[in-house]
Amino acid sequence: MSSNGKWTTADIPDQSGRVAVVTGSDTGIGYHAAAALAHRGAHVVLAVRNLEKGNAAAARIVADPKADVTLQELDLSSLDSVRAAADALRSAYPRIDLLINNAGVSWAPKQVTKDGFELHFGTNHLGHFALTGLLLDHLLPVRGSRVVTVSSKAHRVRAAIQFDDLQLERRYDRAAAYGQSKLANLLFTYELQRRLVDQQKNTIAVAAHPGGAKTELFRHLPAYWKLLMAVSAPVALQSPAMGALPTLRAATDAAVKGGQYYGPGSLAEQRGHPKLVQSSMQSHDEELQRRLWVVSEELTGVTFPV
Repeated sequence: MSSNGKWTTADIPDQSGRVAVVTGSDTGIGYHAAAALAHRGAHVVLAVRNLEKGNAAAARIVADPKADVTLQELDLSSLDSVRAAADALRSAYPRIDLLINNAGVSWAPKQVTKDGFELHFGTNHLGHFALTGLLLDHLLPVRGSRVVTVSSKAHRVRAAIQFDDLQLERRYDRAAAYGQSKLANLLFTYELQRRLVDQQKNTIAVAAHPGGAKTELFRHLPAYWKLLMAVSAPVALQSPAMGALPTLRAATDAAVKGGQYYGPGSLAEQRGHPKLVQSSMQSHDEELQRRLWVVSEELTGVTFPV
């Protein structure tokens, strides 16, 4: 770490020989995380829904001749696509060192996934839950392997796991839908970490959030919110490259421990260099974690080897 205590991409250890799968890595935070890992020697798989954008992202990354990048089609809103992608990855990579669950949607109007799940919950949580479960046995034997799941400060905003209406069919609210999915990301991370510890596995589960970053994630925001963000951007928002730093630290810093949560260190976690932060009390509710896990296994049909 630099003398001023600010963690940057210069602090990423050599990643040579490591295989990293990064979802949603064609744009924004995922792209910058993937590029940084590739530039430090990792073989990076860009797991993306849009192959045209994925190919463009790969071309930018491999402008550095040392970078090693491949593409994997993955639509997290389709469990069939998740299973197909997992099968392809398992065939191609006997070992996976790093899985970064980064892709997501936010503030979308009411929609359902191809499997009939509410879009935010189905994509941000269930898609990543299923992908992790299907790939985990290729991470477990690998010393130092990690599952990093990207949450959001929104896990505190009108967030609850609506077990009596998980798909928000009775009353839909964009903020609540996004908040539920981001809370689910943390509940999943903490429950996964507990299971890994219980079985004394090599793999750890860690979470991160980008703070406020200028990405395509908020393209569905109502017009008044977009105006507010535009006005506040110079103070409240940072670049996608800075927004990727908490993910990268969670993924590569040797001091990171399982079950930790990293976010920006300044302006109420809106921006700045990454540090260890705290998630909501609700996210640490073990009963809630276990209940969501059971429901997620039932909805996806995916069970974990831990």
